[in-house]
Amino acid sequence: MRRIATTIAVATVVVATGAMAGGVPALAASHGANTAASSFYLSLGDSLAQGVQPNAQGVSVKTNQGYPDQLFTALRLGNPTLKLVKLGCPGETTVTMINGGICKYSTGSQLKQAVAFLAQHRGHVQLVTIDIGANDLNPCLGLPTINQIAACLVKVFPVVQANLEKIMNALTTASGSGPVPPIIGMTYYDPELANWLKGTLAAKQLAKASVALAQGFGNLLSGVYTNFGAKVADVFTAFHTLAPFKVRVTLPAFGRVPKAVGYICSYTWMCAAPPVGPNIHANQLGYGVIANTFLDVIFS
Repeated sequence: MRRIATTIAVATVVVATGAMAGGVPALAASHGANTAASSFYLSLGDSLAQGVQPNAQGVSVKTNQGYPDQLFTALRLGNPTLKLVKLGCPGETTVTMINGGICKYSTGSQLKQAVAFLAQHRGHVQLVTIDIGANDLNPCLGLPTINQIAACLVKVFPVVQANLEKIMNALTTASGSGPVPPIIGMTYYDPELANWLKGTLAAKQLAKASVALAQGFGNLLSGVYTNFGAKVADVFTAFHTLAPFKVRVTLPAFGRVPKAVGYICSYTWMCAAPPVGPNIHANQLGYGVIANTFLDVIFS
């Protein structure tokens, strides 16, 4: 399964890069004024913003295959002076992004570091992307029943919303009286779909219920981003999360599974055999899908 995913990933990246090149003239034209001096793409968020994947021993490590790296490759074709700055922090929550405590930043937190960067490079930031909030849900997702998970999330969602509003307010005001750089936030895919493969009735029910919970969370994130004038990369939809469970596909290692489960297995390490999996992070192919989702927003 891992070899299949890797093979598909390499092929997809090659095809995607060719497709991206077709859109470069429009991008170059829209940002032509910025090419005289260096400009920046600032990537913010959690482990996804650092392209984290499991290594052969199953340890999650940062890679250069993440969605920011792949998106940067596409954008740089239209702007050779573009530089990628990745401030993402594996394990980051909305709380720690504001207050610090996981990764080290000279200013004390990822948000403060981002605000300082935006102020220092005012007028030279071509793009800001952000993915944050998924790690806030982890204490809830570890609970044993669907009802307990849902009750926990009802309490957590408002906290995430309030924190994300603080984050977006800081980012959108960091440039002072200058123009606010384009900001794109993303929704998340649903790794809990892989519970289906455990085979028990309870696990399958959890997989089904997780879709509505992930959709609700995506709506929350999208609402905050759009309220602050940012655009949204709908990764929840790009991963075919809403594919009907009655629609089945065949995976060599698992047989017939719901289509949405098949995509999670293809785009993440959730279905990989130990010690590599299960791991919630996207694989190279999945990160490519995320990068293309952002690219679609940029070119829309």
